[in-house]
Amino acid sequence: MKHAIFASFLVLSASLLAAPPANPPPQLKIDDSPVSAGRTPALTSYADAVEPAQKSVVSIASARFVRQRLPFPWFAPGANRELKIEGLGSGVIVSEDGYILTNNHVVEGADELTVIMSDERELKARVIGTDPKTDVAVIKIDAINLPVATLADSDKLRVGDIVFAVGNPLGIGQTVTMGIVSATGRRVGILAEVEGYEDFIQTDASINQGNSGGALIDAKGRLVGINSAIISPTRGNVGIGFAIPVNLARNIMNNLIASGKVTRGYFGASGEPLTPDLAEALDLPRDTKGVILNDVVPGGPAESAGLRRYDVVTTINNRTVTNAADLRTHVAQLPPGAEVATRFLRDGKAQTATVKLGKAGDALAYNELLPGIQVTRLSATQRRALRLSGSVDGLYVVKVDDDSPYKNQFAEGMVILEINRVSAADIETARNSLVRGRNLFAIYAKGALRAVVIVVR
Repeated sequence: MKHAIFASFLVLSASLLAAPPANPPPQLKIDDSPVSAGRTPALTSYADAVEPAQKSVVSIASARFVRQRLPFPWFAPGANRELKIEGLGSGVIVSEDGYILTNNHVVEGADELTVIMSDERELKARVIGTDPKTDVAVIKIDAINLPVATLADSDKLRVGDIVFAVGNPLGIGQTVTMGIVSATGRRVGILAEVEGYEDFIQTDASINQGNSGGALIDAKGRLVGINSAIISPTRGNVGIGFAIPVNLARNIMNNLIASGKVTRGYFGASGEPLTPDLAEALDLPRDTKGVILNDVVPGGPAESAGLRRYDVVTTINNRTVTNAADLRTHVAQLPPGAEVATRFLRDGKAQTATVKLGKAGDALAYNELLPGIQVTRLSATQRRALRLSGSVDGLYVVKVDDDSPYKNQFAEGMVILEINRVSAADIETARNSLVRGRNLFAIYAKGALRAVVIVVR
């Protein structure tokens, strides 16, 4: 995504993670009622709603120390100096004992963190945990009886709801800007490089560098999102800003506080949006919405629950899914072992299944194409990195075991495009295309397409 800018002064290079022993989630102040139940009366000021929220928003100053060799001849050989690289972002206090939600890119790589409170107190902070895949981070200060944000239910946000962005843009001091919710469920590729999970709230409330990690609040002053990024050709605000929904941020925070890491659920199937032509081919009305499964992992959670290729998933846990990102993002917010109520269409008939989620990361254990050859479906990120056309599909070799009998024929980073002239678009098709003896593979490796013969024993 061109001109995607994380809205802080500095994006540092390494991740700082201080994982504490397992802890219970913090006590949060939550109000999950809708913004309004009908017509909102005319207002001349939102000060009463904004003022309490302002007290819970803090500035976060980060510092990273780098040693630099001095090249000047009048210094002794090997002389160097220490440089201090500083950054500035924002955060939101969500518990009275000092837990603060912010962005991963605000604290990433920092050696020191200082929180500047709304009353100008400065307190040192430590990182509890970070999650680059959602750009969420949790830090903590040692203090009590702090002003906290009230959390809303971000699933109830509607396009057109009034929202306010609160933070410290460009280091000028705490600022409040007003706009509306422009869209929900936005996926724009900002986190694509880390195979991230995007479900952004889009807003035209002004967000600029330094606003990262600050609060997006509704007309009742409740926290609905954590400001994260903007898209801009000018590196300044043009009315296209993005915030992480607070429901997603809260789930990540509880994981980070409990264990210092995030453990996500795994569905064991992926697919693509159901187009009118695909719907017609499956004897469904052309306007049917859902995700047609084209890769159901053998032995995975979805297959174990009875799902199979060409099933059309329409909802999971009563949440509508219309594309693969919906399915992936919703599942990722659930823990391993969670049971997911799944509605799907098969042969034109509505059916249901309960999928018990596995653990994300265990997926590779199911994707052994040949003994010792671990593969995964080629992702958009991998495709871009290899400079392959968007129409290219295949299996990406993620691991070659040292004791694999095929270790001399495969290498990590190789893409298997076809097996015996059949597209290797998914693991099931690839396995079914293999025969004992000589197999013709079309592969992409080291920037070139090649045809190779591999003997399967």
